[in-house]
Amino acid sequence: MENNLLLAIFVLLAASVALVPLAKAAGLGTVLGYLAAGVLIGPYGLRLVADTDTIRHIAEFGIVMMLFLIGLDLQPREMWRMRHKVLGLGVTQNIVTSAVITLLLTLTGMSWNVAVIMALALSMSSTAIAMQTVEQRGITATDTGRASLAVLLVQDVAIIPVLAAIPLLAIASSGAAIDAEVNQAVAALENPVDWLMPLSVVGAFIAALLAGRYLVHPLLGYVARTGVREAFTATGLAMVVGAAFVTQQLGLSPALGGFIGGVLLTDSEYRHELVSNLEPFKGLLLGLFFISVGMSIAFSVLATDPIRITIIVIGLVAIKMVVLFALASMFRMHFADRMLFAVMLSQAGEFAFVVLQLARTKNAIATADYDIMSVVVALSMVTTPLLLFIFDKLIAPRLHGRATPPPDESIDEQRKIVVLGYGRFGQIVTRMLRAQGFEMTLIDDDPVQIALVRRFGVKVFYGDAARLDLLHAAGVQRADLVVIAVGGRDRILAVARNVHRHFPHVTVAARAVDRGHAHELMAMGIEVFERETFLSAINLGAKVLVRLGYDTDEAERLARAFEEHDNQLLQDSFAVRGDEQAYIGMVRSAMGLLNATMKADTSAPRLDNDEPGRTE
Repeated sequence: MENNLLLAIFVLLAASVALVPLAKAAGLGTVLGYLAAGVLIGPYGLRLVADTDTIRHIAEFGIVMMLFLIGLDLQPREMWRMRHKVLGLGVTQNIVTSAVITLLLTLTGMSWNVAVIMALALSMSSTAIAMQTVEQRGITATDTGRASLAVLLVQDVAIIPVLAAIPLLAIASSGAAIDAEVNQAVAALENPVDWLMPLSVVGAFIAALLAGRYLVHPLLGYVARTGVREAFTATGLAMVVGAAFVTQQLGLSPALGGFIGGVLLTDSEYRHELVSNLEPFKGLLLGLFFISVGMSIAFSVLATDPIRITIIVIGLVAIKMVVLFALASMFRMHFADRMLFAVMLSQAGEFAFVVLQLARTKNAIATADYDIMSVVVALSMVTTPLLLFIFDKLIAPRLHGRATPPPDESIDEQRKIVVLGYGRFGQIVTRMLRAQGFEMTLIDDDPVQIALVRRFGVKVFYGDAARLDLLHAAGVQRADLVVIAVGGRDRILAVARNVHRHFPHVTVAARAVDRGHAHELMAMGIEVFERETFLSAINLGAKVLVRLGYDTDEAERLARAFEEHDNQLLQDSFAVRGDEQAYIGMVRSAMGLLNATMKADTSAPRLDNDEPGRTE
């Protein structure tokens, strides 16, 4: 089947559709469903797809894209705030876990250099599993989510020195072989080109900063003005691929490049549009990665020594959980958060496959050890969704006050008000709310308008408010209020329908074109709305009355009386909006009542000059 690409893709998708919803419904999470799908169709299952390595290499790009999107959501000030976790949690976890595993493997009789290689590989956790879990639980901005990200970022950086150390740790049967490795390393250090590597890395980061400001931002603006959505999606994909390629060429992790690329664009007004366009690709590729892991589980190796492999898997998970729990305790995290943090990072990661593969190529480990450890890595990934299921069902309910602290309100996406549309109508609403100290996320789909208001210091994000994925990216699900200020009758209804249907807990305040349009909004269940010309017309009418000789207070009172009467008519006529004759009759009756009421209100004594409305 590996020669038939279309059939292989169909099998991958069909297996996902069949097993992932079942695993999700059973409370086991989507990751276990993907792993089970991989086992089912892999070389040790139905043998429908056999090229596991190629699929995994393609799917690993999903990890790069995931870190790019995480970087987009992470403000630079938040990165600085995380520096203590990066050093205290990330670096310490790598060192302590590697040291403990090395010691235990050495005690079993394994040579120290092989034990170090195994420990370095197994000490890393799975970015895909951990951050997928963080996103699905909605804890990205909590201490648990930030702590997990800090550890994973350190591991992404640590992969470079780990890979560089593999040749020096290679098993050699003679001292000459070891001397050759050492001489090769010394020669590399004496090469002036290698001494320039740190400078080239720093130069690349500076170039990335300048490119983000003077190249990428104008490019995104140009593509957005064309109105071609596919071009914007292609631009986003090109940015992710480019960031990963540059860091890979510098000898760094592609995933780290994706993360840095996202951080550099975190202040861009096109951030939400990028997130909404790339999110489907990330989910699909991550699912494909988990399937490839399930396919890579060599059950023939597991069958040869199941007890030993089981002991190693349990021991690995237990060691990592103890170390992670202890470190989280040092940072005074809540007990439930410590447990969740330890479980999410307790598995071996995708980089373990890379380290083990290189070690086997350099003859640093035997093929038999490589086969066993590859199975251990894959099975450790399987344990995480199972442990999370146990945590949620048995442990979490027994922990009082388990709720994670609310996210830091300084983060842009945690704002409580989202304004969709920043034209003339939206600007007035926004200015009034901002004057009262409210913070808002502003969305508009006109790049020219966005560029214009940016000159006045107003940050507006680019995106089509009618798209559900963009509403998710803008954080509408966490908002208290959404103001729909876009233009166009049908467009307002489309946005309102999306928001009200998918986020029923969020209060919606909408712009209405006229009375009939207001009735359509009311039919959706939207109670807070305002006709866009109604109040301005009433206010103008009051000014006209003043010009005609009415007292200012009297004109204002009459205007408010008319407003109240018309709003009541709007509510009353809603029930008969579908019956034209009844609707016309009600409006005529209301107009007659209004005229009589207004005349009665103006029957007060006149001034000597007999001007209407003038009272003593």
